[in-house]
Amino acid sequence: MSVRHAILGLLAQKPRHGYELRSAFEALIGGEQNWEVKPAQIYTTLSRLEESGLVAEAAIEQDGGPEKHIFDITPAGREELGDWFEGAVEEVHQRDEFYLKLMLSINDEFADPYAVIHVQRSSLFRDLHGLTTQRQALNGMENLAQILLLDKAVMHLEADLRWLDMVEGRLDEIRSHPPPEPETRPRGRPKKS
Repeated sequence: MSVRHAILGLLAQKPRHGYELRSAFEALIGGEQNWEVKPAQIYTTLSRLEESGLVAEAAIEQDGGPEKHIFDITPAGREELGDWFEGAVEEVHQRDEFYLKLMLSINDEFADPYAVIHVQRSSLFRDLHGLTTQRQALNGMENLAQILLLDKAVMHLEADLRWLDMVEGRLDEIRSHPPPEPETRPRGRPKKS
């Protein structure tokens, strides 16, 4: 989920100022421990959305404190939000930093790929414990949305742990294969025919 589309979705519910948007975002995702969004990111995104004509300032409130600029979604913003709802969210599964680290460790005499796997597994178990603890503290009748998000995160961690077990079981086999090499291409200008 992009913060840009989250802001549009929250403004589609009702006009809000920046602080309200940040609070509503955190409530939606179950707190900043799940996805921390800095106030500066909210205000920068709001500014870009306004420049793009997707939101507009609807009012300015001042009740004893600093001015609060209230924003609302525009028809163009509703169209953008509709397009986002209708499209799929792309997951970039192949862009995995741990995979890259592991493959490089296999062919590095100073690295131990078994230790790399062990460190990653320990980290995943810590994350899994934290998410499980967080999930158990929620009331299923009041916090179903956050429970669904945590369940998804837990399932991803469990899948990563199963994958690590599979890779560790085949590590010697992987090591016996030469590392992937780029295709060699001739250098210079092509020969004239």
